Amino acid sequence: MEMALVVDKVSKEFILRHNRAMGIKTRVLSLVHPSKRERREKFIALRDVTFSVPRGSALGLLGHNGSGKSTLLQIIAGILLPTSGFVQSRGRVAPLIQLGVGFHPELTGYENIFLNASLYGFLNRDTRKVLAEIIEFSELGEFIDTPLKNYSSGMQMRLGFSVAVHLSPDILLADEILAVGDQAFQEKCLRKISELRNQGLTLVLVSHSPDQVQKFCNEYVRLDHGRIVESSFGKSVE
Repeated sequence: MEMALVVDKVSKEFILRHNRAMGIKTRVLSLVHPSKRERREKFIALRDVTFSVPRGSALGLLGHNGSGKSTLLQIIAGILLPTSGFVQSRGRVAPLIQLGVGFHPELTGYENIFLNASLYGFLNRDTRKVLAEIIEFSELGEFIDTPLKNYSSGMQMRLGFSVAVHLSPDILLADEILAVGDQAFQEKCLRKISELRNQGLTLVLVSHSPDQVQKFCNEYVRLDHGRIVESSFGKSVE
């Protein structure tokens, strides 16, 4: 079975800086007041996370806020590098991770379609072939010529999702982005995901809803404090 995504022993550490000295006064005070001195703390966001997703399958990532789900998705998307371990993906990855990523607030929605598509490796002539479909699906109408800075979060989500799903992604990463916007458009997005899945799309879906994961995903992984604590792969959990 061909694997679309392999995550092997991925760990991620961040350095948190407390009492960071931003000026001369703070630095001088830190010389005589230990409580004012900069302190660094190691934060481990992910610990030895391992799983594989077959091509055309769908994986749900579950876990409370701060469990490491979003960090993991950013590593899979190539936005962050793991401290150890590696991620291997096959095909074009479309990350729907954060509103506004890949967009410029001063450009119109129309202009941002081309900007965002270029990040997926599409030439302008390729984007023009699906431009009408992107605009129609987004339901932005006359607002497509309005600068993005004037868009609501729901309008940004509509545009971002529409661009991503019309550029033939092989792997779609969705991080709670579908929680933004009205119910009717959310259902429209989920129908589109189902359609793409029938065409062989591989999906990694972050959700707080076990019901949504059960509906759209073949497998699931639950994270807690950066570790896999439960999964449908039958791995040992603690």
